[in-house]
Amino acid sequence: MKYNRTIFFLFTALILGCSTPESYDVIIRNGQIIDGTGSPSFIGDIGINADTITKIGTIKNATGQSEIDAQGLVVAPGFINMLSWATESLIEDGRSQSDIRQGVTLEVMGEGESMGPLNDWLKQEMKEAQQDIKFDIEWTTLSEYLEFLERKGVSTNITSFLGNASLRLNVMGYENRPPTKKEMDEMKDLTRQAMEGGAVGLSTALVYVPSGHANTEEIIELAKVVAEYDGMYISHIRDEESGLLNAMDELIAISREANIRSEIYHFKASGNENWHLMDQAIKLIENARNEGLKITTDMYMYNASSTGLNFSLPAWAKEGGHDVTMEMIAKPELKAKMIKEITFHVPPEKILLVGFKNKKLRHLIGKTLAEIATERGKSPEETVVNLIYEDDSRIQAVYFSMSEENIKKKIALPFMSFCSDAGSYATEGVFLNKSTHPRAYGSFARLLGKYVREEKIITLEEAIRKLSSQPAQNLRIKKRGMLKKGYFADIVIFDPDKILDNATFKQPHQYATGMIHVLVNGKQVLKDGEHTGALPGRVVRGPGWKINK
Repeated sequence: MKYNRTIFFLFTALILGCSTPESYDVIIRNGQIIDGTGSPSFIGDIGINADTITKIGTIKNATGQSEIDAQGLVVAPGFINMLSWATESLIEDGRSQSDIRQGVTLEVMGEGESMGPLNDWLKQEMKEAQQDIKFDIEWTTLSEYLEFLERKGVSTNITSFLGNASLRLNVMGYENRPPTKKEMDEMKDLTRQAMEGGAVGLSTALVYVPSGHANTEEIIELAKVVAEYDGMYISHIRDEESGLLNAMDELIAISREANIRSEIYHFKASGNENWHLMDQAIKLIENARNEGLKITTDMYMYNASSTGLNFSLPAWAKEGGHDVTMEMIAKPELKAKMIKEITFHVPPEKILLVGFKNKKLRHLIGKTLAEIATERGKSPEETVVNLIYEDDSRIQAVYFSMSEENIKKKIALPFMSFCSDAGSYATEGVFLNKSTHPRAYGSFARLLGKYVREEKIITLEEAIRKLSSQPAQNLRIKKRGMLKKGYFADIVIFDPDKILDNATFKQPHQYATGMIHVLVNGKQVLKDGEHTGALPGRVVRGPGWKINK
C-alpha cells in the first residue's frame, strides 16, 4: 500500500509539472552572458517577470510573452553613467536617445550643482538662464525634481548627487567667504534632507563658482554629514592642470578626515605640459587605497574636455556669477583689465566653440576661437570677452588638452568607472540648435569598440564590470549593476563586433550603433536598434533614503 501511494504521488507530481511549464514575461535566449562581476562569460538564457530577473541559466520547456534571440550577441547589465548632464535634456525628451542607444540605463546627475534644493531666488535665476529648453520649475527639493522626471516619463533610471554649489547658493548666494556657524548649520540641515530624500552623496566642482568658494574644512564638515548616511563624496577637483597633485591631496584629505568613499570626476591631466603628472596622480590614488581609503575615479573616452568659454576669464571676473560678469564687461576699465588677465589653458586654435544662446552667433558653431578672432580682426582675448557679452552666456566650448596615451592608461585602472559628462540628446528638435561634444553620443560605445575590441586595453568582461557593478557598489545602489536572480532587469544586448561610436567633433549629432536591445526595469526600450517609446525609468535612491530607516 505504501509503495502504491508513493507511485501515485510521483505520478501526480509529474503530471502537474508537465501541465504547468514555467512562464516568463520576457525570455532572452542563447546570449553570451557577461554578468557584471568580471567573471568569464557563458552562453545561457535569462527569464524576466515584471521588473525582475527570475532565472539565469538554461530555460527549456518554458514560454515567454516575448522572446529575444541573443545568439551571437553579448547580454550584460545596463550601464551606469557616473556623470550625466541630462538634467534639462530629459525634461525636453525623456527618451534619453543618445545614452540609451549606447546601453546607459542609469543617469547619475549633479556635478557641483544639483536641481535642488531651490529657493525662490534660485528658481528665478534658473528660469532666466533657460535657453532652447523651456520648462516650469515644479519642485523645490532634489527628491521632488527626480520624482517630477519620473512622473513626466523617462526611459533611463535616474539619481543624483547633492551639489555643494546649490547649498551655498541657497544659504550664501555667490559670496566668496567661509560660512558663519549659522550658515554652516543651515547647509548641514539641507544636506541631511537631501540624503534622506535619496541623494547618493555630495558633489563639488571646485574650479567653478560658487562651488570653489568652499575651503577644505567646509567640505569636510558637509562630507561628515553625508558619511552618516553611507553616501559618497565626488569632486571635479580644484585643479586638473599644473596643480593636479595638490588638488588630489585635498580630495584624499577630505576622504580621510570625513571617513567617506570619494571619487574624482573625469580624472585627467590637462595641458601638454602636465601630461607627465598622470603617473604621479595614479600613484597618489594607489597609495591612498593601500592606506584603506576608498578612492575611485571616472572618465570619458576623448582627448578633449568641454566647459564654458568663460573658463579663461580671471577668477575675480566670475566670482559673483554670470550677471555680475556681464556688468563688469559693460564697464570699459574692467573689460580692459579682464582682457589683459585672460589665461588660455590651451592655444586658441585648440578651442572649438559649440554652443551659443544668441541665434545670430550660431553661424560660429564649429569654428575655433583662433578662426573667429582672425575673422573679427581682434585678439583671441578680446574675442572671448566680446563673445560672452554678445551671447549673454558662458558659451560652451571644447578644449583639446589631453593625451591619448593617458586615456589608455586610465582605462586600465581597476578603480575606474565611466561617464559622458554630457546631456542625453536626440538627433532632432531643439538639440540641433547647438553642436556638442561627441561624448554625448559616443563615450560608452567608444570604450567597447575602440578600446576593448580594437585596441584590447581591457577585456570585455572587465569593461562591463566597470560599467555596471563597480559604480553600483560604489554608490551603494541595491539590486542593480549585475545580472543576478532577484535583481532589477536593466539589461543591454549588443553586437561586440559592431558596436561603434559615430559622433565626431565636427558632426557630433550621430547615434552610436551596435546596441541591439535595451531593457529598463524589464521593459524593452530599444528593440532591434530602434527606440520603442517606452518610458519605464525610475528614481534610484541612495543608501540614506528615509523610507529605509
